[in-house]
Amino acid sequence: MSASRRSGTTDELGPDEPERSGPEGPEGSGGSDLLAALLDGMDAALCAFDAHGVVTHWNREAERILGWTAEEAVGRQGFAGWAVRSADAEEVEGRLMSAMDAPGRQVHEFALLTKDGGRVLVRTQSAAVRGPDGKPAGVYCAFSEVHAQIDLERSIALSEALFEDASFGVVLVDADLRPAVVNAHAARALGIGRTSVLGRPLGELLARGVEELESALTHVLAEGAPPAPAEIWVSVRTPEGEQRRCWRCGFVRLASPLAEEPVPLGVGWLFQDVTEAKQGEQEAALLRFRTNQLHRAARAAAECEDPMEAATVHLDFALAGFADHALIDRVAGGFLSDTEPAAEVRLVRAAATPSGPPGPSLSTGAAGLPVRYPEGHPALQCVSRAGSVRASVGTVPPEQAREWAESRRWPPESVHALCAVLRSRGRTLGVVTFLRGAGRTPFERSDAAYAEDVAARIAAALDLAGAL
Repeated sequence: MSASRRSGTTDELGPDEPERSGPEGPEGSGGSDLLAALLDGMDAALCAFDAHGVVTHWNREAERILGWTAEEAVGRQGFAGWAVRSADAEEVEGRLMSAMDAPGRQVHEFALLTKDGGRVLVRTQSAAVRGPDGKPAGVYCAFSEVHAQIDLERSIALSEALFEDASFGVVLVDADLRPAVVNAHAARALGIGRTSVLGRPLGELLARGVEELESALTHVLAEGAPPAPAEIWVSVRTPEGEQRRCWRCGFVRLASPLAEEPVPLGVGWLFQDVTEAKQGEQEAALLRFRTNQLHRAARAAAECEDPMEAATVHLDFALAGFADHALIDRVAGGFLSDTEPAAEVRLVRAAATPSGPPGPSLSTGAAGLPVRYPEGHPALQCVSRAGSVRASVGTVPPEQAREWAESRRWPPESVHALCAVLRSRGRTLGVVTFLRGAGRTPFERSDAAYAEDVAARIAAALDLAGAL
């Protein structure tokens, strides 16, 4: 048996035609070996028939699916009696050979027989093979198991749906951590067009959270997908400015199916915006904590014999997780009624948290010293308005921030302030001031509401102290 026959092909040399030899043997052997290697390397099963329906080619994938070797298949007349049931042979052969007279490719599905007697449903693509004169000289037929073809079609359909209609972000990131493909949802979340985002470093798209995201992508490339989704806070650069978002991210490593060993092609990154849900969870947790602090403070203050001590207890409990420093300033003379003018009011320091190491608030006693607040000071505004006042230094160099705090008679590290008025029985008793350092965010409206709750309890204690 010739070498070409063993590889699943036949050569039609006449009996009297001499074989022309080259440097490496017969001239035709190199071409036959190359053809056999190409056919055997295909992922699809392939067979071919001449114009009379005789099998001329049979590759390894066809052998894997049906079990018939090339030696057993090449040279047979059609599929009848071995690869197809005799009752179906005429119909199957007619469908395959009809491709000789039809333009393009034809797709069919039918059952083939395996060598051990089983049946396999396959999908075939057949087309005519033209001879040198341009006339049909045979048919080639590529086939695969239907379930494998359906799996492929499902994968392609899933990929197209993810990148067109998915309600969450899908990004393919290459091995250099640059977006290679993005869907419409991800492009909107990144605030940029689908084509504009491609190939750009993530640092150009995100202002914050880049390091955490790139670390996750690098881990997936090296180790594989994490066992659970990760929630990452990022700041997206948009024409309107930076927007802080929380994305719940899932990652999968992409590897080439054509390589013998997995070759990383990048990472599939899927994410969903959960900012509103996370903010709701954080607000609920913060509210529970502050409610518990108010409850604990009330119980601790109820055990204090000195009302002034009770006021500092409320201050200390409120400080936890809320501010770095706090001050209580009382109106000189005891109180200010609503009928009295607040233009020339003077404030006296009643209690303050230590400016050095953390510790309990310290009361200055009855001989409190007046505080020289300049005109327009937030504490004086708070008394004048009988409402809360917030103040922040803004984005300035550290030296200016220090000057800003010292000019307002606050600890030098203070950059955010919240003043809440102390009122009891329709009278203004003073001001409680909460201060935050540079490591904290500015006070918000929800913080003002909490400070007002604390101020009401401190005012009640101060009012009782003045009545004694």
